[in-house]
Amino acid sequence: MDTTQINRELVISSDVSEVKIVLLEDKQLVELHKEQKNNNISVGDVYMGRIKKILPGLNSAFVDIGCRKDAFLHYLDLGPQIKSLKKYTKFAEEGNHAQSNMDAFTLEKDIEKSGKISDFLSVGDRIPVQIAKEPINTKGPRITADISFAGRYIVLVPFSNRISVSQKIKSGEERRRLKLLIQSIKPNNFGVIIRTVAEGKKVAELDADLKTLLNKWHSMTHVIGSSNGPTKLISELDRTSVVLRDILNESFNGIYIDDSNLYEEIKSFISTIAPQKSDIVKLYKGKEPIFTEFGVNKQMAGLFGRIVTIRNGVYLIIEHTEAMHVIDVNSGQRVSKENSQEENALSVNLEAAAEIARQLRLRDMGGIIIVDFIDMQEAAHRKELYNKLKEEMSKDRARHTILPASKFGLIQITRQRVRPENEVTVQEKCPTCNGTGKIRSSYLIIDEIENNMRYLLLDQNEDQITVQVHPFLYAYLNKGLFSIKRKWKWKYNRKIDIKEVKSFHITQYNFLNKNGEEILL
Repeated sequence: MDTTQINRELVISSDVSEVKIVLLEDKQLVELHKEQKNNNISVGDVYMGRIKKILPGLNSAFVDIGCRKDAFLHYLDLGPQIKSLKKYTKFAEEGNHAQSNMDAFTLEKDIEKSGKISDFLSVGDRIPVQIAKEPINTKGPRITADISFAGRYIVLVPFSNRISVSQKIKSGEERRRLKLLIQSIKPNNFGVIIRTVAEGKKVAELDADLKTLLNKWHSMTHVIGSSNGPTKLISELDRTSVVLRDILNESFNGIYIDDSNLYEEIKSFISTIAPQKSDIVKLYKGKEPIFTEFGVNKQMAGLFGRIVTIRNGVYLIIEHTEAMHVIDVNSGQRVSKENSQEENALSVNLEAAAEIARQLRLRDMGGIIIVDFIDMQEAAHRKELYNKLKEEMSKDRARHTILPASKFGLIQITRQRVRPENEVTVQEKCPTCNGTGKIRSSYLIIDEIENNMRYLLLDQNEDQITVQVHPFLYAYLNKGLFSIKRKWKWKYNRKIDIKEVKSFHITQYNFLNKNGEEILL
């Protein structure tokens, strides 16, 4: 699909605690990003960490970065130039600017991929590390010592001289052009990864992006010399800016924001990275909440539940466990009499594949995902489903792998997970059971009503009383010739009336005096 033909809009809502960023494609909700305003840990942040514990059995280490949970560093995340990073850090800490000048810095030999972490790190060592995964559930952040800085067009990789180009740029001529351009402007001892959006860009745009990232590196190295304990050296862009940097393209025709301060920040950022698009940034001033105005709240209510309805009775059931996510495809009442069972199954599965790809992006589901499609007997149909899912998933910026359908109709997907999954509560707590799924025994409710009634009649000397209850309790209290209501009248020798109120939940009740006024207990 040609993504330039898609009408894309970003809708951004800001409140006291968080910023919510929604991506709409042809008015359809496809991505939701949340940024906590007090969140101290974000992917891309660089910290000065201190090695707290070496785990030889796991070939890894726990690193104190000044957060509540220690970060996890595996040997494979040290990067090939860990020795150069340690040497450079030592020069920077000592304030030796001549030795820490990257242009004249002598790189160390790359480490082996099969080595031991204890050969390069010891308890108490201090090294810069970068957040690769935010804390998820009970796990602390995952970090890497292979530091890099992402810009709009390029990724800067210190302690390397390699230039690589995104595989999505297919033209050999364009790949060579970009490599030559970067080679002519990049300084020594910095590698560069050329991103897909750099295709067709001029040297001035690439040079401006490169200089921004180099300034970021130099700012970080200056902080190293003044840092004592574990501390943050430099922050990644906030989530809003990262989303804009990575997905903004010519197909965007509107960015709507309901906060004036954030509006000014984003307009300034857009003017820097894409001046020609700055006029699409608009401040929303409507009376309705911005998500209501753009139909976001309504879509979220239907898309984040356990059951997701597609159309014509087709629906998904999405279950989450600690180890994986499981999605079950159901046809519901979708049966075409004109088609065979196999054709019906294929039609439902193809429709479900598009929604599943959307759900993975929307919920930011990561790790292992198992999809149970409706069984199909023909191998050609299973291949068509696999290709459809690959096509829909090609819109997803997260790294992912899809395996062909098994003979049981199962498709396995792995998707990059760097942040906790998006969760939106679309169910309200039951006022009767308070979310427990259980209510008090009817015998206990009747006893409770009678105890309160006895207090009002005998201790408060009420002459007459009316009990308002749910219709079920009303029928129970009036059942039979010798009903509970009649027994109460004989027992207390007072006028007692019972009325049903259909709007009450099943265990709700209250009392009225002889004037029809509610008695507060």
